Amino acid sequence: MAAADFEEIVDAFEFLEDWEDRYRHVIDLGREMDPLPEALHTEGAKVHGCASQVWMIPRVQGTGPEAVVTFDGDSDALIVRGLIAVLRTRVNGETAGTLCNLDIVAELARLGLDKHLSAQRSNGLRAMVARVREIAETTAKG
Repeated sequence: MAAADFEEIVDAFEFLEDWEDRYRHVIDLGREMDPLPEALHTEGAKVHGCASQVWMIPRVQGTGPEAVVTFDGDSDALIVRGLIAVLRTRVNGETAGTLCNLDIVAELARLGLDKHLSAQRSNGLRAMVARVREIAETTAKG
């Protein structure tokens, strides 16, 4: 399911030729995402390495490499909320084993974001991907 939803974003990016339109699309995806309750904006949920405030909450169903992993997230910056939404679209619903073997950075690079984000935003996105990988690897080990 996650991969199919992500493919819709890839298709939308191919249709939207202008980067301003693509940024607006990413921001719209973030606006459509349910915000995290303030009570979940904790230090433990915070993703360090991001210029903006970013919180990610993993949800794991099952154990080991077959456990299904999903993330909820939030940020105080609209574009970053959108990046969280894009990342979630690609990874949510995948198994821990799949996420351990998935090159998430390469998947996101299909959108060209790596060439159009500021260095700070790129670093923040890499920090979010690292959080996903950390949770997946810990979960897969059981």
